[in-house]
Amino acid sequence: MTTRILLVDDHVVVRAGLAALLRSAISDVELGEAGDISAAMRAIEAQAWALVVLDINLPGRSGLELLQGLSTTHPKLPVLVMSGYPEHGFASRSLRLGARGYVTKSTAADELVAAVRQVLAGRRYVSRALAEQLAEDVVHEDVEPLERLSHRELEVLRLIAQGQSLKRIAAELNLSEKTIGTYRARLGEKLGLRSNVELTRFAIRHRLIDAS
Repeated sequence: MTTRILLVDDHVVVRAGLAALLRSAISDVELGEAGDISAAMRAIEAQAWALVVLDINLPGRSGLELLQGLSTTHPKLPVLVMSGYPEHGFASRSLRLGARGYVTKSTAADELVAAVRQVLAGRRYVSRALAEQLAEDVVHEDVEPLERLSHRELEVLRLIAQGQSLKRIAAELNLSEKTIGTYRARLGEKLGLRSNVELTRFAIRHRLIDAS
């Protein structure tokens, strides 16, 4: 029986590498590819898929928006989020929106294949580190401020904390600099933080970026 998996990532090289890995590890696999949400939705509406492997950082609209929509329109379609973003802050949000698992792009190949197989088998997948983090989050009130942020605000916060300019963030997220400025202003309002230095400290404290 053919296993049909849709790969949603805006980088052709990433899709090609993932496709090669899955073809070598899973027998009778058929792969589809999409570089943005519109293409992904066309593919999902056109035919049935056993699994969607979804990136968060997509041009124009966040992959989390697609995930949220699929939880309503295609609730039985398993989604495994594979992102360049760290688990903290993004993984728990992804799981709440309906993802069956979360892996980072730095995950070892064998672990990624294991995650795909586990989700295809109808189970959820989280790394040991993520499982510990989720348990920790339950008892830490410090996590609450992250819940006030939208998907894009969380992305913008992380990129600001990395020292990127609004112009560069706009280019990476395929949005206008004015839009990124709006997100930056909302971050300040929601978190009560005025400067980029304060935002960076907040991001480090909440483990959105590496303190080093």
